[in-house]
Amino acid sequence: MQQSRIDSLRTKMAEQGLEALLVTNSFNRKYISGFTGSSGYVLITEGRAVLFTDFRYMTQAPAEAVHYEVIEHHQNPIHSIRDALTGMNIVKLGFEQGDLTYATYTAYAKELGAIELVPTDGLVEELRMIKDEHELQVMQDAAALADRTFEHILTFIKPGMTELEVALEMEFFMRRNGATSTSFETIVASGERSALPHGVASPRVIQGNEFVKFDFGALYKDYCSDLTRTIVLGKAEAKHKEIYDIVLEAQLHALEHIRPGMTGREADALTRDIITRYGYGEYFGHGTGHGLGMEIHEAPRLSLNGSTVLKPGMTVTVEPGIYLPGFGGVRIEDDIVITENGIKILTQASKQFTTI
Repeated sequence: MQQSRIDSLRTKMAEQGLEALLVTNSFNRKYISGFTGSSGYVLITEGRAVLFTDFRYMTQAPAEAVHYEVIEHHQNPIHSIRDALTGMNIVKLGFEQGDLTYATYTAYAKELGAIELVPTDGLVEELRMIKDEHELQVMQDAAALADRTFEHILTFIKPGMTELEVALEMEFFMRRNGATSTSFETIVASGERSALPHGVASPRVIQGNEFVKFDFGALYKDYCSDLTRTIVLGKAEAKHKEIYDIVLEAQLHALEHIRPGMTGREADALTRDIITRYGYGEYFGHGTGHGLGMEIHEAPRLSLNGSTVLKPGMTVTVEPGIYLPGFGGVRIEDDIVITENGIKILTQASKQFTTI
């Protein structure tokens, strides 16, 4: 798997005329090398794949990055990288422009001297967009753990608990059942706070007769799941059911019609047009979805600006919402993978309008 990823990256480098690429982004480094340590630099050329790391990882790195030469770098890592480049007569080095600060860039330019730094954008990220069979199985397992977490929390939550108490129980459940951690800070937003799209759990005491929105995920074997469900704790008002049904209609419509070959913008319209038709367009201010994988937000985007064409193997979320200030909000989210003919839905937790 590592070698095929190296080969694919070399193909992309050749297309851009790059003789060498320095990978510094931690997710990209892990993806392309298999190395899970917290510090390291990957250098890819036409003939060599090198992982530079420090003393702490000199036993771990060769065991994980089996297709790489592992070099213990100097106190200043760029000195070791410069020595390797000079030894290979490399005069141009691609770097990940989205990962380097300006201060780091200027330090590299000073230390590398005559070696020209060439900015690159998204070379490894483009490879990461298409998941292989192993990645998809891990993501299915992460999604199933999120489903089980939602089922569990419905048996736990009661009026009088704080949002933080509920979120903590969800996080404990995921960790007890195999997650490394959560994919992101767990959102439990109740009552009027459910109108906050990213209202992370707070000390607010959950009341009766109000929405509770859960947005959470499990980080499992380096991959994320991302699930949102909204319930009513207590007795529902007509308004609760009205906006829930609209969001559900929009989400189900998108799941039925998303196909490979459409753009992220076209996928976004599948939910946005329905919510707008019901008169709530101004209360749906975020995109329909985002890519999912080693990071909770990655390419492609299902949004008004989503120009990427959806292809088989891409994993994305579908998460329309309506948020009414002072009342509450609904979001319903599933994780899907684009297939040759449509989609496969990874998350299976119930979306039935639920009151407890």
